This record gives sequence, C-alpha cells and structure tokens, in this order.
Amino acid sequence: MSLRRPTPVVPAARIGSLHFIAMGGAGMSGIAQLYHDLGHRVSGCDRVATEALNALADQGLSCFVGHDAAHLAGVEVVVASSAIPADNPELAAAKAAGLRVWHRSEALAALMTGQTGVSVAGTHGKSTTSAMIAVMLRAAGADPSYVIGAPLVSTGVSAHLGGGEVFIVEADESDGSFLQYPTKVAVITNVEPDHLDNWGDAKSYFAGFVEFATADEVEAVVINADDPGSRRLRELLMAAGTRTISYGKAPDADVRITGIGYQQTRSYAVLTTPEGEHRLDLRIPGEHNIVNATGAFTVGCLLGLDAGALLGGAADFTGTRRRFQLVDDVDIGGGAVRIFDDYAHHPTELRAALQAAQRVKGEGRLIGCFQPHLYSRTKNFAEQFGESLAIADHVVVTDVYAAREEPVPGVSGELVADAARAHAAEVDWIPNKQELPGHLAGLVRPGDLVITLGAGDITSVGPRLAEVLRERTTS
Repeated sequence: MSLRRPTPVVPAARIGSLHFIAMGGAGMSGIAQLYHDLGHRVSGCDRVATEALNALADQGLSCFVGHDAAHLAGVEVVVASSAIPADNPELAAAKAAGLRVWHRSEALAALMTGQTGVSVAGTHGKSTTSAMIAVMLRAAGADPSYVIGAPLVSTGVSAHLGGGEVFIVEADESDGSFLQYPTKVAVITNVEPDHLDNWGDAKSYFAGFVEFATADEVEAVVINADDPGSRRLRELLMAAGTRTISYGKAPDADVRITGIGYQQTRSYAVLTTPEGEHRLDLRIPGEHNIVNATGAFTVGCLLGLDAGALLGGAADFTGTRRRFQLVDDVDIGGGAVRIFDDYAHHPTELRAALQAAQRVKGEGRLIGCFQPHLYSRTKNFAEQFGESLAIADHVVVTDVYAAREEPVPGVSGELVADAARAHAAEVDWIPNKQELPGHLAGLVRPGDLVITLGAGDITSVGPRLAEVLRERTTS
C-alpha cells in the first residue's frame, strides 16, 4: 500500500449510482449509508456477510456476498479502499469499463463539500474523539453529520446525515487519506510514529501532519498540548501564524485539565478556559478519555456552542465499540469475571487501555490478551509492546493478525511475548487464536478482569470465553 495524494472531487450531489467494494466495514458502510440517505442508488459487497452489511441490506441497499463484475450493472461510481488489491474482479472491471473509481477518502470528501469540515487526526484516539465531538455537538443542538471509524455503543451506528452545517470525520493518516478532506477545523490528538510501511520514516510521518494542519482550507487547529509530537507540531504552527487552540494538562494549554479523578468506571476533571472553570464527568474510565473529551469540548467551544450543553453530552457518552467495551460479566462461583475488548494495536494505546483497566479491576488480577496487528508493526514495536503489556498482572500473546501483509521471516507474536517477559511480566505464548478461550477459561479466577487487545479478529475471543465459562459453571 502506498501513500495517497489529494485529488479534485465533484460534490456528492453530482454523482449518480455507486457501488462500494468491501462495504461491510465500519468506515465504508457509514459512507454508503450517507449516500443512500441522500437519495443515491447504492450497492456493495464484501467477502462475508457482516453485521454492517446486513444492516444496510435491511434498509434497502443492494448487498452482495462475494466479488463479481456483474455487480457493477448500472453503476456510475465504484468506491474502494487502499486494502482492495488491483486484481479484485470488481475493481479491475470498473477500470476496464472506464467507470469513475474513487478511493474511500474521495467519496467521503465529496460528501463534505460545502460543509464545515471537522477532521480528527492523530496516531491514537481518533475514533473516540470524533465520536465525542459528534455526541457533544448534537447535545448542544448542532445536529452534525459524521462518519467515524467505530459504531457508537448507544446507537450502534458509525454515521449520520445531520441537518446542521458541521461534518465530522475520522481522518485516517495511515495511507495519507487525511490530506483529501476539505477541513476547516483540524483536530490533532497526538503524533507518534506509526504506519512506517507507508510513510517510510518518522520524519515523513510527521511531515504529513504538518501538511494536514496547514492545508489552504484549514481555519483553526485544535491540538493536544501534552503529547511530545503534537506539541512540537503546535510550536511550528504557532511560529507560522496558524490559529491553534491547545488542550491538555500542560500549564500553557488554552483549555487546561486539572483535578483528574476516578470512581469505579467513571472519570472526572476540571477544565479551565479563558471564560472560567467547568466540571467534566464521563461514564468511561481512563485519563486518555478525559483528554479526548477535552479535545471534543474545545472543538465545540471553538464553534460557538454552549459549554454546559457540550458537557452534558460528554456525561451521556457511553463509548464506541471496541474501545474498552464491556463484553460480558460472568459469575463463575465465588465471584465474577469481567471481560472487556479494546482495539488498541500500538504500544501507547496498549498502555492507556491497560492503565485504565488497572484502575477498575478491583481486587482480582488484570489479564491482558494481545494479538499483534501487522508484521511490520510487530517488527518495529515488539520491545515497546512488551513494555506496555507488562502493566497487566498476566499476559497472553497470540500470533500476528496479518491483515494486508504477507508473513515476514522471523517475525511473529513470540517477539512480543519475549519482550513482555523481559519486562518481568507473566506471559503465556498461545500462537493459535482458537485455543485462547479455553486457555483463558483455565487461567481466570473469581474477580479477575480480562481484556482482549488488538485491531484484528481477537474481538471474537471475549464472547467465546464467556460461553466457555458459563458451560463450565453449569456442567
């Protein structure tokens, strides 16, 4: 996969029928949903029938399982992501027929045309921050449109066509897509090297964020003042005269966080702005979520919305799927085992998730079950993964979820397991994911908290673990 460069797009209103390749994912399904809501004829396919694909079919979209050039009958625009190979039969047929072929980011950019684009970028926290902005702005009466990378727990949807002028997107930097969006308010949660298989090195990765924040249409940048990478970027932007509004615990943050506290799975803090102090209350745990919510609050204030209404929206936010999401709570006799799932797939994300889990685990142990994502990332960050995983009381590591990559000789999840052992963690190396539910069921004790971690199919382990525990308890 290579980096993308911005290309001109026509507004969505001037586009006819569309077909989405791999429409069953959270990002693609949301864009398809909005085109359908605008009145376009929309079809799409995926390798398997996902929950999102089935939901779109229920709403009248033409959904197919499997890829076939015959699906393109009557289609004017074909939409694909960077993950779709050139020899995909639908993509190849569309190009051979001279159809308009859009990357996912181009289809989303066309929807944003003429709107106040709020694009949320950063190495970590994009989904949660963009979701918080959507919920908080809606609570303040703005009714924004949005496309985010994970469904809201409260509604089960990842996209909404609003009646207001604001359009919120999760701006993915992995392949350069974030440069495509017509952004007026750029939000940067942090900048830490990642996706080096595309960007090449940390310097180029950082330069991508500079380009994102200084695009011609950008009117203001809301940026984290605590993260070293975003703080460095903030200094460059301020020196260049770019309007920046910072948030964080740093004494010089424009919206400063103090008084952080926790009560079970809830979090709270005091936010100080030039206009005064405000109390932030969240239903979800973790300092990282307090920082994310502060970024969302800063965006709302920048847009002129009522602070009290924004904070009310924050208090009602129940999270997004796969972000410290409670999967089940199983009584195994003598106490319960709580099972959580989290999308964390970078060392910093692992650290934040495990720190939050340690705060809410209670008297039992924290068991972290990690599936590395991508061979390139595993090779680049094995040592850092091990250090982060050592926060857990017991660690279980399985093999790499390859996603778009081919295996790399000498690179496996065992590199991460060995690194965690080197940091004094108790570690089990279970390369076969299918063995994880049974292994974890034999490991847990009453009162333990288990959290599955990773961006791959590790998410299926938690529900199966709950089934195994119930089967053992009732047998």
